[in-house]
Amino acid sequence: MHKLSDRINNLAESQTLAMTKKSRELQAQGKDIINLSIGEPDFNTPDFIKEAAKKAIDNNITRYTPVPGILELRKAISAKFKRDNNLEYNFDQIVVSTGAKQSIANVILSMINPGDEVLVPIPYWVSYIETIKLAEGIPVTIPTTIDSNFKISPEQLKKAITSKTRMIVFSTPCNPSGSVYTKDELKALADVIIQYPDLYVISDEIYEYINFGGKHESLAQFDFMYERVITVNGVSKGYAMTGWRIGYIGAPKWIADACEKMQGQFTSAASSIAQMAAMEAVKADQSVTFEMRDAFHKRRDLVLNLMKEIPGMKTNIPDGAFYIFPDISYYFGKSYGDVHIKNSTDLTMFILAEGNVALVSGDAFGDDNCIRFSYATSEALLIESVKRIKEALAKLK
Repeated sequence: MHKLSDRINNLAESQTLAMTKKSRELQAQGKDIINLSIGEPDFNTPDFIKEAAKKAIDNNITRYTPVPGILELRKAISAKFKRDNNLEYNFDQIVVSTGAKQSIANVILSMINPGDEVLVPIPYWVSYIETIKLAEGIPVTIPTTIDSNFKISPEQLKKAITSKTRMIVFSTPCNPSGSVYTKDELKALADVIIQYPDLYVISDEIYEYINFGGKHESLAQFDFMYERVITVNGVSKGYAMTGWRIGYIGAPKWIADACEKMQGQFTSAASSIAQMAAMEAVKADQSVTFEMRDAFHKRRDLVLNLMKEIPGMKTNIPDGAFYIFPDISYYFGKSYGDVHIKNSTDLTMFILAEGNVALVSGDAFGDDNCIRFSYATSEALLIESVKRIKEALAKLK
């Protein structure tokens, strides 16, 4: 018998990646699968960013860089924080990592001790919970509903805090709900958080540029909260650079130093070539992201209108990211042949089998009443996918 560590045995596989893997396997078998399970823009990386990478190779920027990132990149990120978010992070408060996923893991592993409680609003990005568990922390979830636009209230937050609460992890715009917290909503949450001296916040802002409601708001903008917030961002979503694997944090220096120490033992620095490409991305004016944002906005409206034709599918109107998180509990208890739908996993597997569309079950994000639909693909495929879903669900009685 192969003996693995309890750590890995207790770690759940990422359900988004698992569904993507299954989709690719079915496609390899010749099946016509529309994969809407992964959070990846279908756009190409802008040419000026690719040129920067080619130039880096030609200039032999191919050696180890400082663990927290190339100095010029960290200075460019510092300028980006000031320009876009009005946040003052010096270059030595910034750590560049192999994707925002590593950025988040660095912070949690650096700050959470066994038994520390970490608050996570539902729905949450799939890896938050498992990373907290890896650090031997205790995830404490805060439920939301489609009627609250999947946002927590200050009252809910205050009620969830105990003497063991050390951190809150949340995203805005949110994966998977697309919800975006307003400045007033963030201020109301900040007014609660500041009452607890040992409470810190990871503010995951990776979808910053995919925002349909106006200006993105950062939690760290409030002076009294600045020392309590670790702002996480990256180039994957806004610049269609998922495969380049560059994320970063802006944080109080003592936290940034801890993350550098952690990263130094795991991966050292991110790819030197990807860092040079990312430097061109963050230096660019936000307007280079507008075309993609506007396309996603149009697709969102298209999908929401199409979903109105599906009986029992309840949606909110997401203000950002590229997901819709519909409530599909109407179909629980229904059957087709030998298939009985008891939960969101049953439903996503049914849609995959009967409709050839890959989605992610809501229980991966903490809400078993919902499924995640990514509209990061062409309008033609979105129209076809909703048609297939509608036809598949119509079989359930």
